[in-house]
Amino acid sequence: MKISTKGRYALRMMVDLAEHDNGGYIPLKDIAERQDITLKYLEQIIPQLTKSGLVRSYRGNNGGYQLTRRPEEYTAGEIIRALEGSLAPIACIEDEPNRCPRQKECSTVKFWKGFWDVVNEYMDSVTLADLIADHQEGQDAGAV
Repeated sequence: MKISTKGRYALRMMVDLAEHDNGGYIPLKDIAERQDITLKYLEQIIPQLTKSGLVRSYRGNNGGYQLTRRPEEYTAGEIIRALEGSLAPIACIEDEPNRCPRQKECSTVKFWKGFWDVVNEYMDSVTLADLIADHQEGQDAGAV
């Protein structure tokens, strides 16, 4: 499994929105500058975050984007899945129940399902608030 640049950048964008939340809307160009990501690339990502209900937008002079919930209510997993879709390492375990004709004979399906469960459990255990706290701790440690 490999997370694409869009998935990684979406997570960075969401952390940036949370860190710089002042009650107003944050222009995409400001996020692009802080995160050193091209505005054009963020313009490709933001529609999926908006469509997923993770951010809201406002057009006009004071326009931009903001989170729809508090940072502790978002998980890294839901953000990454909004861009990447399922994180299943193999297609047959995505179906509930598993419809693979070889499921009963397959000696590896349990392994892949366990792997997927661990990945989802970890990604869904980390919130935007956790990522912000970890980042701030790292910055504080470097400022000795």
